[in-house]
Amino acid sequence: MKLKYFSHSAFQITTDGGKVILIDPFLDGNPTSPVKSDEVKADYILLTHAHGDHLGDTFKIAKKHNSTVIAVNELANYCIENGLKAHNMHIGGSHQFEFGRVKFTIAHHGSLTPDNHFGGEPAGIIITIDNKTIYHAGDTGIFLDMQLIGEMNKIDYALLPIGDNFTMGINDAVKATEFLKADVSIPIHYNTFPVIEVNPKEFKLKVESIGKKAIVLEYGQEIEL
Repeated sequence: MKLKYFSHSAFQITTDGGKVILIDPFLDGNPTSPVKSDEVKADYILLTHAHGDHLGDTFKIAKKHNSTVIAVNELANYCIENGLKAHNMHIGGSHQFEFGRVKFTIAHHGSLTPDNHFGGEPAGIIITIDNKTIYHAGDTGIFLDMQLIGEMNKIDYALLPIGDNFTMGINDAVKATEFLKADVSIPIHYNTFPVIEVNPKEFKLKVESIGKKAIVLEYGQEIEL
């Protein structure tokens, strides 16, 4: 399995079986993404919430490639109303797809579509593919139930926002790595806009100082999991 980081909170997962899953594909309006929406394809698109910098280019990509959107119920319905295929889920629920298992967790922030429709509850996503588990935290602030997520799941890779202002900052994200007990933490949601400019290397050093591992991915970098 391969994991590719486009920047902000946008990722691509390519399974060993060749399925392509995008997460929060904010590409065209993203000043830091080296890839645009017409350069990607997707069998599935996972959404943490409805904000424009996460819903992103879902409509363009899904319509072009007949992708299935996986999201919480209200956001999935919004996608269906706009002509997309979607699989409706909600917080605490999990489902086995052809590529692997998906479970939605709580996240603490808002979720409104760019045209002011209610996007349902914001979420984090636990994705288990090829015996590896990835936790994408979405835009959340830190919360104590991250301990429970780490207790109930062996998290191989935690994708954690560090940009502050709208999400966790670096110190809270470092604490989140302790709660989650993740093997590897990867910082996301930073440096896209001036208000969330931070140094991801500071996060890496602080995580390493508590005996854990962190990787800072370059924009466009792909790694083998």
